[in-house]
Amino acid sequence: MTTEVTTAPEQTPAQTAAETTRNRPVWRPLTDIVETGDGVTLMLELPGVAPDDVDVALEQRVLTIRARSHHADPDRLRLAHAEYEPGDYERAFTLSGDFDADRIEAEMRNGVLTLRLPRSEASRPRTIKVKAA
Repeated sequence: MTTEVTTAPEQTPAQTAAETTRNRPVWRPLTDIVETGDGVTLMLELPGVAPDDVDVALEQRVLTIRARSHHADPDRLRLAHAEYEPGDYERAFTLSGDFDADRIEAEMRNGVLTLRLPRSEASRPRTIKVKAA
């Protein structure tokens, strides 16, 4: 059985134009996907995002990650130049049916969100012990 995590289709210009309530940029975070012995691990870059500002949802096999970054004003310093702009992050992945949704774990550390998606017990490879007759 093949484990599959695919990027959800991008929105069409008509779909993105319908979103008029945002006045902040929306970025697609860079993501590494690693196959592990018991599932898949996703690592998403989310600089400037606190753990409380991350929303992870799984609905109908689509894993959606949304996050909001905030501008950090330097204490007692006057900002002379800024290239970083606060904004939102969004990314969606379509999962195959062999993941255990109840055991998905998320951890935020140093601007990287790590999601661990374990396979369900039924989809894990089993070894069958052969008995001597």
